[in-house]
Order: sequence, then structure tokens, then C-alpha cells
Amino acid sequence: MAHLPVRLTIGQLAERSGMSHSALRFYEAKGLIRAERTAGNQRRYHRSTLRRLAFIAAAQRVGLTLTRIQEALATLPDERTPTAEDWARLSRAWRDELDTRIDALQRLRDRLTSCIGCGCLSLRSCGLRNGDDALATLGPGAPLLRPAREGGV
Repeated sequence: MAHLPVRLTIGQLAERSGMSHSALRFYEAKGLIRAERTAGNQRRYHRSTLRRLAFIAAAQRVGLTLTRIQEALATLPDERTPTAEDWARLSRAWRDELDTRIDALQRLRDRLTSCIGCGCLSLRSCGLRNGDDALATLGPGAPLLRPAREGGV
């Protein structure tokens, strides 16, 4: 395998990261990655941008918003390549949020399994039914599928 240069063109970055040119330009516009410009106004990305892109992809895969990702990346140093400890710190900061998401997904899975598996095919006895919109006071969406709150649904 050829040695990877320190500065990458957008084409090299797209090839190595598996992301499209448009995605890279979008992330740059959002401030998630940064490019330097050549005298001919061509983008050049530092090789460490590949780590940022891998981090962005992993964070999106677990459902984090670009805003949350941007906030996290803003805490990384500009003057040096982030270390393993920098990445570990970011991961620890998201642990509670990810645990909450996991809990919500498990509850959704369990409710859907019992609903689909019960065989009742009846809206009268369905555990997820919201007759007469009785749960409207709990806010928009599907309140029975949200994470449990203290003293309530």
C-alpha cells in the first residue's frame, strides 16, 4: 500500500473515508472538518481528518445528531492530532445518552414483540393503543415508547 500523504485532496479523502465529495463539503460547511486552500483554491485536508470522519460516522450510526457531534469535535485540540485519550473522553461523555437510547430501544423491542406476538389483532386490548387520545397531555409522539421518567410514563 502506498504511503498516505499528510495533506489529502477531496478525492483522496473521499476514497479513503468511503464518503462522497458532497458529504465532505457538507461536513466542512458545518465546521465538523476543516480544509486548507492551495494557491489554486483547491481543498487540502490533513490526514488526521480521516479519524474525525470515522468518529462522525460512528456517532451518527448510534443516533447522535450533527449538533452533538459538532459540540464534541469542538472540544478537540486544533494544534495537534487528537489522542486516544481525547477520543475516550468524548465516548465517556456520551455514555449516559447512549444508555438511555439503548433502554428506549429495548423497551420498544419488548413492546412490539408482545404486541405482534399476542395475536389479539384488536385495537381494544392493544397495549400500545391510545384510545380517545388520552395520552395527549404527555406531549407529541408516542409517549408509551419514550424512556421511563420518574413518577410517570
